[in-house]
Amino acid sequence: MITLCEAQGVKQCISLTLNCVAVQQKESQKKIALPLDKRLFRLYICATNHKTKNAMSAYRQILYHIVFRTKYSEKTINQNHFNQLKNYIEGIIKNKKCVSFQINGMEDHIHILSDLHPSIALADYIKDIKIASSIWMKASGFFPYFRGWGVKYCALTYAYKERDILIHYIKNQQVHHKQESFRNEIKRFFKEERIDMDEKWFWEDS
Repeated sequence: MITLCEAQGVKQCISLTLNCVAVQQKESQKKIALPLDKRLFRLYICATNHKTKNAMSAYRQILYHIVFRTKYSEKTINQNHFNQLKNYIEGIIKNKKCVSFQINGMEDHIHILSDLHPSIALADYIKDIKIASSIWMKASGFFPYFRGWGVKYCALTYAYKERDILIHYIKNQQVHHKQESFRNEIKRFFKEERIDMDEKWFWEDS
């Protein structure tokens, strides 16, 4: 995973944990080019001085594959009403000015593929989704045994070109989990993305 420092307003500088390889300046435009590191991401940020001085627009091309589970990994997400939950979460994402590409899940966890608006911190984004959806699930009556979401979450970054592959993967969760357990799925994510951390932390709710 790569962590981005969020841009705060149009006059703020953008700090990344990658090395910037080129800065090209012209009369009315600055362009910062960032490297595409294999499966990670490509992000272009352009600052233009067309009508308003120092105006900045951020163009994001980074995808987040977000996974979180129910509290204590209880199987409390009623699959008969998952579409209602999906629609509600899509509404939350839209209100955050982000784009939802695919949402799916099983009885004990959920997968979300979306981008992230430059003005929003990832931790706040996921926290707001979890809190709002938890309140709605408890009040809806569709998920009577749901007690809340687990504390931890997993968020992986990918290049935009991998969108269709990720959409297909998330869309077919029900088929996929006939062959692989959720625990093994998380373990595989950590191994594939070379996350230097014991995946056991993901299952802690304290």
